[in-house]
Amino acid sequence: MSTAPQASAVQHGSFRLYLGAIVLGTLGIQIQGVAVAWQVFRLTQADTANAALALGAIGLAEVIPFVGAVLFAGHVADTHNRRRIARWAIAAMTLLGIGLFAQSLLTLETWVQLTGLYATVMLGGLARSFLTTARQAMIAELLPRELIAGGVRWRNTLFELACVIGPGLAGLLLWLGGEPLAYGLMLGCFFGSLVATSLLKPTQQLQTRTPEPIWQSLAAGIRFMRSQRIMLGAFTMDLFAVLLGGAVALLPIFSQMLGVGEFGFGLLRAATSMGAVVMSIYLIVRPPLERAGPALYASFAVFGLCIIGFGLSIPLASALGLGLQAAFVFSFLFLLISGGADAVNVIIRQTILQTTVPPEMMGRVSAVTAVFVGCSNELGMAESGLAARLLGTVNSVVFGGLATFGVMGLTHWRFPEIWHLRKIGQEPPK
Repeated sequence: MSTAPQASAVQHGSFRLYLGAIVLGTLGIQIQGVAVAWQVFRLTQADTANAALALGAIGLAEVIPFVGAVLFAGHVADTHNRRRIARWAIAAMTLLGIGLFAQSLLTLETWVQLTGLYATVMLGGLARSFLTTARQAMIAELLPRELIAGGVRWRNTLFELACVIGPGLAGLLLWLGGEPLAYGLMLGCFFGSLVATSLLKPTQQLQTRTPEPIWQSLAAGIRFMRSQRIMLGAFTMDLFAVLLGGAVALLPIFSQMLGVGEFGFGLLRAATSMGAVVMSIYLIVRPPLERAGPALYASFAVFGLCIIGFGLSIPLASALGLGLQAAFVFSFLFLLISGGADAVNVIIRQTILQTTVPPEMMGRVSAVTAVFVGCSNELGMAESGLAARLLGTVNSVVFGGLATFGVMGLTHWRFPEIWHLRKIGQEPPK
């Protein structure tokens, strides 16, 4: 009797270390994100409109260096030792974390604190561009190709689990001891991830044996991505849906509107990942999706509906004669379901990526997809802040959810073959 691929993937010792490094690193990143967002909000909350812009600026500060460097980082990942790149990137994030911890212990002027926070986020975005591409490309060096699909599901599940634990834990730490306690645990997580990464022993090295000039190398990665229409269409749909429909940047403001404070903010930040964990576990134990294309569209539709519902949670509770506690429950549930829907499209997209791209090009193509993901998440934070400043907090979120359906229609018009995708990794019928 053969062993299921997803069970066999975690039998590899180095892959378990890889998962441990991802969990600890993600916990650190999540705790940092929540603590920085709350600190920025605390410093700017006197003016709600400007607070929305300040929160959105966090995403802009991260996305500019990330997108600016990630294609080069992909080239480096395909021409140099990927474990060493990941190790240096995590070491840099640890040093930046020491700076965050130190400033949280000092009494500084508001503008000095904000400047330091945004500078740290920018440098962290630069380090994360190298970490993302190196780790993404490393899976093929740790697992046989037939186990990669199962490995992707395990990685996504544990990544989302860390995204559940991290924000909730950060909210609790902020409530118990403020920013110093949160930044202190963040440092411990980064150090643990650094140790686990240093202990990794890849079974093979899959870098390009005859490196091309950098611009020629990057062009090859972009050309490959453009030639894979299903992969390009799926990542494009995610880019614009999350760019317009994301609401993460505004959660501190919604937390204040709901009257739930730091811990409630952490729970709201964790809700989407909690839904993603549940869905990821379900996708691990169930057979592979037989109709991946329709499932992809359905996941985006549910995501859009949930974002609209989240934006209208307070009016909905009021219409039902309920208070802010019920509105918080509605907000949490809508975010929870949106996370489960998002997990479906994440796993579909990542499995297509890992089973389609040649291992020696994985760094460059992962870098191209990271541009899509980075723009959707971090640039989406900036878009949320600007939209909230212009339209109001609730209206901006509802508009973003409605825009998701327009994105789906345009993507289907431009990439109709996505609908015909059946089992992940198989070409649609001609």
